[in-house]
Amino acid sequence: MASPVPSVSELVAEACRVFEQSFGGDGPEVAVCAPGRVNLIGEHTDYNQGFVLPMALPLVTVIVGSATSGQSISIITAAKDVEEPRRVDFDLPNDKAPLSPGKPSWANYVKGVVQHYRAPPVPGFRAVIASSVPVGGGLSSSASLEVAMYTFIQQLKPDDGDTVAKAVACQKAEHTHAGVPCGIMDQFVSVLGREAHALLIDCRSLEATPVPLSDPELVILISNSNVKHSLTGSEYPSRRKQCEEAAAILGKASLRDATLKDLEDAKSQMDGETYRRACHVIEEIARTAQAAEALKKGAYTEFGRLMVESHTSLRDLYEVSCKELDELVSAAMEVEGVFGSRMTGGGFGGCTVTLLQAGAVDRTMNHIQEQYSGTPTFYITTPSQGARVLSL
Repeated sequence: MASPVPSVSELVAEACRVFEQSFGGDGPEVAVCAPGRVNLIGEHTDYNQGFVLPMALPLVTVIVGSATSGQSISIITAAKDVEEPRRVDFDLPNDKAPLSPGKPSWANYVKGVVQHYRAPPVPGFRAVIASSVPVGGGLSSSASLEVAMYTFIQQLKPDDGDTVAKAVACQKAEHTHAGVPCGIMDQFVSVLGREAHALLIDCRSLEATPVPLSDPELVILISNSNVKHSLTGSEYPSRRKQCEEAAAILGKASLRDATLKDLEDAKSQMDGETYRRACHVIEEIARTAQAAEALKKGAYTEFGRLMVESHTSLRDLYEVSCKELDELVSAAMEVEGVFGSRMTGGGFGGCTVTLLQAGAVDRTMNHIQEQYSGTPTFYITTPSQGARVLSL
């Protein structure tokens, strides 16, 4: 069975309840939400200026709150699966005292957005966070929180409304305050996601092309391995560094500009591991562009084949998969009516994404449950809208 997901209105009600219990007085004046995302194909290509093909999810982070007259911020999370304490109070930043990251780690995303907000100074505020995006599942709970926080501050003190610059500010927050040198994909699609569409994002030009994804015969199934990963470890930065080294050896600004022939010609100048990393990225960028064309034509079998090729490459060349993700993908691919399946997100745990016929959903979930060594959680999902203001 698919996991029950609280609705946006249920999350708002929960956040309002916590707000009134914690702060007393009048209830919150502002409510916003921003979605998590699933990436259909194009993994570890965003920080190589390539293409990605994500969609925004119905899973969201909600923030409710109000401006205050003081010079401080009080923020509470209603999430149960985050580091304690669940309430953090800190003073607003100024030129002499910028906000620096600390404990608990979830508050660093908030601090980063406050620090990088594009229309300073940010006013004091009190706010509560509630979310349906699983933490550590590879569905971008972090970008969802950053973009929701930015959208919340926009209601208190508007900026110029530049949506791409908003995504870039949220990305910067993750770099400086969460210590993850992520690409732009997660924040971009959380800001600019479109209902019934995936987004083909060119991570060099920051242009997005909506790709229709509303066929009622088609379902996107997310299977959470429930194995947690942490990208702030050495693995993510080391992959990024290897890609930069490969691009430098090839004399390119990024691997986006490289061909497989360029890579073969320079093979003797790099170690085997760097070569494999670059090979994945160059092929994955091409695969993602092909996949977007296949989706536009409704060529789901071709799209599925490209998904499986992507997973194999992430497992063997980029080496960011794990036993649990491989099990989930191979179990899904054994079911009739499944077009394709792959790991999604940074890797080392988290989720897989599977494209399948609507009629095959139940038997696919049952088969995965039988074959998988752990306890998976399932989400049946559709492309959803990006960040938005909610009525209270």
